Amino acid sequence: MNPIQKITRTRLLQLVPKTRKARMLGAGAVFLSMCAFGAVAVAPIANDPSDLPVQSVAQDLELPNLADQIAALQQNEQQFIHEERIRRGDSLGSIFTRLGIEDAQAQKFVRSDKVARRLLSLPNGKRIQAETDENGMLLSMSATVVDGKSGNARTITVERKGEKFVALDQPAKLERRVEMRSREIASSLYAATDDANMDGGTIPDSVVGEIIEMFSTSIDFRSDVKRGDRFNVVYETFWLDGELVKTGRILAGEFVNRGTSYQSVWYEDPISKQGGYYSLDGKALKKAFLKSPLQYSRISSGFSMRTHPISGKWKAHKGVDYAAVTGTPIRAVADATVDFAGNGNGYGNMVVLKHWSNYSSAYAHMSRIAPGMKKGAKISQGQVIGYVGSTGWSTGAHLHYEFRVAGVAQDPNKFKSLVQQPLSQSELARFRMAAAEMNHRFSLLAPSGNGMAAR
Repeated sequence: MNPIQKITRTRLLQLVPKTRKARMLGAGAVFLSMCAFGAVAVAPIANDPSDLPVQSVAQDLELPNLADQIAALQQNEQQFIHEERIRRGDSLGSIFTRLGIEDAQAQKFVRSDKVARRLLSLPNGKRIQAETDENGMLLSMSATVVDGKSGNARTITVERKGEKFVALDQPAKLERRVEMRSREIASSLYAATDDANMDGGTIPDSVVGEIIEMFSTSIDFRSDVKRGDRFNVVYETFWLDGELVKTGRILAGEFVNRGTSYQSVWYEDPISKQGGYYSLDGKALKKAFLKSPLQYSRISSGFSMRTHPISGKWKAHKGVDYAAVTGTPIRAVADATVDFAGNGNGYGNMVVLKHWSNYSSAYAHMSRIAPGMKKGAKISQGQVIGYVGSTGWSTGAHLHYEFRVAGVAQDPNKFKSLVQQPLSQSELARFRMAAAEMNHRFSLLAPSGNGMAAR
């Protein structure tokens, strides 16, 4: 036997496992290896891409007929939309020119129609939009106007209907936003609100006026405000197409004066739609009744015994007379519902208001009654209800004012400190939800680490 073969056989025998279990595991491994090599051997081999046949396809494509497309477009009537802003010294002609309108009939209609003429009184910077055809004929024109007295926004639209025009006056569909502003006073309240470099820009003067009125019972804004005082305010704004149209009501306010925080939240009754400002704990901030129904006046005859100026008899004067010139506005002393408006014989032109609980008030000798004073109408405190005059049994221009409790005239001076009608338990629960939200807004606006007492 060859020695090499002998040595090899010996070494191979040494590699064989000694135990039966080891030999079975080894045999299984060898079998799996052979299966794997067999699968590789019978697997198909992919063709080389260079050996695949190549087929060319050619197809004629029809190009679009541009002439037909241009002709079709020319048959359709083209419409153009222009937008401009009113400039100082603008006339209707100059506005029409910038809007691309060449339509004498439209210009004549805007000048003559009562509704369309409101477009001629747009203030500087106001936007106006027009739609014309390719020849400059007006198809439609619109702008939004705001009533200076009521603050209501209206959209005035002029539209072509065949050979004529019509003008429409509709309520503007405004987007309501809630703004939050915070300011620190460096010199004065108005200076702080007029600073355009502050976050959010300037604060409208109407908001500043409401802040003063809101906290005037707690803060004397002529002498109490000092450098370092600050305020937060949450108020409504109304927008149209990204443009501010008007400012709404203050929803909540906070004024920090000499380290003391005064807070107020607006709450409106969902049924009567009448509301007022309350502290965060639900206490009314404003007095239930104004001190006087006239802003500037003097008392010419108080609630007392006197000689009647017409009959000459000594009798009780169950009211207060305020001397004022004819036409002076008369204000409702509290939120109310109109109970009577008309001629009251000796009282002349007269309005009677029904307040909360059993309180009512009467206003007599008016020169005229304000529009909208119909029985059942809702009236807000301070709203103008009529104008001073000398109708009925009167010897001169003045307002006769009566304050009544359960229908009986009383001296109004005894009720000056009466607070506004308190919230009911159900109203108080709804109010607390609104107050919690506004308090959270105050916390977002307040500087960090600011510890102060709240009222």
